[in-house]
Amino acid sequence: MSPSRRSFLGGAAALAATPGIARAAPLPADAEAFFGPHQGGIATRQQNQIYFAAFDLVATSRAEVIALLRAWTEAAARLTRGLPAQAMEQTFHPVPGASAEAGYGAEEARETPDPATMAPDSGEALGMGPSRLTLTFGFGAGLFEKDGKDRYGLAKARPAALVDLPRFVGDQMAKGATDGDLAIQACADDPQVAFHAIRQLARIGDAVVRLRWVQAGFNPPTPPGQTPRNLMGFKDGTNNVAAGDEASMARHVWVGTEGPGWMQGGSYLVARRIRIALEHWDRMRVAFQEQTFGRHKISGAPLGERHEHAPLPLAAKDRDGNPVIAENAHVRLAAPESNGGAQILRRSYAFNDGAAFTAERWPPWRQGMEYEAGLFFVAFQRDPRTGFIRIFERMAKFDMMNQFTTHVGSGLFACPGGAKPGEFIGQALFV
Repeated sequence: MSPSRRSFLGGAAALAATPGIARAAPLPADAEAFFGPHQGGIATRQQNQIYFAAFDLVATSRAEVIALLRAWTEAAARLTRGLPAQAMEQTFHPVPGASAEAGYGAEEARETPDPATMAPDSGEALGMGPSRLTLTFGFGAGLFEKDGKDRYGLAKARPAALVDLPRFVGDQMAKGATDGDLAIQACADDPQVAFHAIRQLARIGDAVVRLRWVQAGFNPPTPPGQTPRNLMGFKDGTNNVAAGDEASMARHVWVGTEGPGWMQGGSYLVARRIRIALEHWDRMRVAFQEQTFGRHKISGAPLGERHEHAPLPLAAKDRDGNPVIAENAHVRLAAPESNGGAQILRRSYAFNDGAAFTAERWPPWRQGMEYEAGLFFVAFQRDPRTGFIRIFERMAKFDMMNQFTTHVGSGLFACPGGAKPGEFIGQALFV
């Protein structure tokens, strides 16, 4: 074993053994609980920012993977409280008269650690508080078997639902922007807090994981009960599974007794990076945009209706006998009524990564510098075979939206149920 891996195993063991304030003190006001029956970042009220990272494992042993997950779990429990990823309690310099800061206990506010003894931390989130940070961990197919090799003795434990996503019509996947052995979704109301969390977890696992691809995203601050708008200007997620409806979540999102024990209470995460030809879209009249979506742009109501949450009038005809909502409109193809009742929990975000040279897929086939922007689609479901795959197979072929969108990144990950204090994420998989 290399010195770096020996150092990692020792450091991870020390971190996991640290009792930490994360288990003892009450949660700060703007913190989301890390431990519980389900992982955070799924049913949690959606935050404004996301930083998503997929990793390749370079660990050579099962023990290294376990040590990594132990270290990540302990660090995540601290980060979601607004604390540094690793305890810095070795030596402190008193700060006379200081008061407690948001996200920190009184002792941490009155004292600052000696830089000579403190654990590494990039420091850009110090004092910012939790900002409702959640960290959701997912296992990709490569954890179980990769290049025909059962690296960690887990091949037989791969869930049947953790399939390889098919290549859908129109997919143009960018090299290196798909899959991954492990994934972490960091969501927060501040982009710096979300990015800081991924930086720290990547640093902790540096000896045994390598970044594969990342994606940052954002949503406008939206009052509870209202639907955010995407970059196309339409409300996004009107017909979503209600995260507060336990019966709907159990039916569509949480894995039940049909799954292996370690996945029960968990969910399957599908991530798709969807580039949108915004320049092309912006040249379209609003009436055509509404026909494409099947909803009114301002209200979000289905075509022909006045209220956003009105049922889709899929059987309604206009005076000429044509469907009010076109057969290839986005909402019709995505609706549960069109997919045998299938539903997924969307937690999508917009992204804007500057500009890049692009050739459009549809007439007038313009080429040139265009916005590298679109939708980072994130969805959770009980089984992707009866969730995302069932819904998207028809959409990929017929959706009017396809003339403006291109799927360029993708991943499917099994997100285990939550952990109790003293456990690590996915622990039951390894026992």
